[in-house]
Amino acid sequence: MPFVGQKGGDACLSVRVQPRSSKSGIAGRYGEQLKICLKSAPVDNAANKECCELVAKALGLPRSSVSVMNGASSRSKVLRVEGMSPAELRKALSSMLGDEPEAGS
Repeated sequence: MPFVGQKGGDACLSVRVQPRSSKSGIAGRYGEQLKICLKSAPVDNAANKECCELVAKALGLPRSSVSVMNGASSRSKVLRVEGMSPAELRKALSSMLGDEPEAGS
């Protein structure tokens, strides 16, 4: 799964957000990124907060475990996911997206 990486001891997730969407949710793949639709507008950090909350909820983690590492003012972002290894994150995303887990995961 190309959108999962590692930085230090934490897993990283490369996402592409679409703010001002009609509904919020994980939309699927977007090239080498995970596409996330957000109802929030990119004003006063609202879209970043909603993005982190949505990913944390989808992964069953507390909101504080997901943060924007890079790209706070861009549609392309890298999220830090604390409390999960890259392999655990890949497995969780694979089941969410209906993919087969990669070998070695």
